Amino acid sequence: MTEAIETTIPKSKSKAGPSAFEMPKFEIPNFEMPKMEIPAAFREIAEKSVSQAKETYEKMKSAAEEATDVLEGTYTTASKGASDYGLKVIEAARANTNAAFDFASQLMTVKSLSEMVELSTAHTRKQFESLTAQSKELATIAQKVATDTAEPVKESFGKVFKKVA
Repeated sequence: MTEAIETTIPKSKSKAGPSAFEMPKFEIPNFEMPKMEIPAAFREIAEKSVSQAKETYEKMKSAAEEATDVLEGTYTTASKGASDYGLKVIEAARANTNAAFDFASQLMTVKSLSEMVELSTAHTRKQFESLTAQSKELATIAQKVATDTAEPVKESFGKVFKKVA
């Protein structure tokens, strides 16, 4: 079978033969740039510009690093504050639920309508006072979280902008 393949390939198309196609060779034109001296004043201006750019870059880099650190700290403070706030809300809900169950069990033992009105009035007054205290506590926590979160950001960004300017 190898004999059949060898006989079917024409020997005149080998790569080594004189009829092989060759790429024409082109030369790249040689454009000579005229040599000229850059004036010293331009060179000094360029060097000063590069120096100022490096200094500005270093200031911006330092400011960005400081801002990143402040934002990380702020995020930590905010997440802790949100956690404290959430825990306080859960505590208030538990206390209110327990008070509602206590009120319901006391209502079961009522013997007269006047006793029920008296119990209901006492429970409502107590819940109003409790909700007022809980609201004040939650507002205090929210205000503290907002202050603890915003103040460091405000101060540090003021410092950063003064450095860069």
